[in-house]
Amino acid sequence: MKVLIVDDSRAMRMIVKRTLGQTDVGKCDIVEASNGAEGLAQVEAERPDLVLCDWNMPEMSGIEFLKQLRESGSEVAFGFITSESGEDIKTLAMETGAQFIITKPFTAQSLNAALVPATA
Repeated sequence: MKVLIVDDSRAMRMIVKRTLGQTDVGKCDIVEASNGAEGLAQVEAERPDLVLCDWNMPEMSGIEFLKQLRESGSEVAFGFITSESGEDIKTLAMETGAQFIITKPFTAQSLNAALVPATA
């Protein structure tokens, strides 16, 4: 499985990568991007099976990235890992095409619980 991790924080990308290795998904090919614009280019170039994305990023936010992905016809599995926790944010994410939204801080168990249905 190939996973694209999109977050403006290099440290957070490393945390997501490490935590992903502790889930049932296990070892996978990881591709990274630091914002939504880079993420769009990586989706096109790398064709990941799953995108794990932050909400708040410079240049292009996570929700703008997801909107553009869906408008382009991409149906890649997509989940947010974010500090945003409002119901309006969760509703917008799901209506736009995200499979899940996980609030930071997160655990391997909470990530695994979201990943299992999203990658089935």
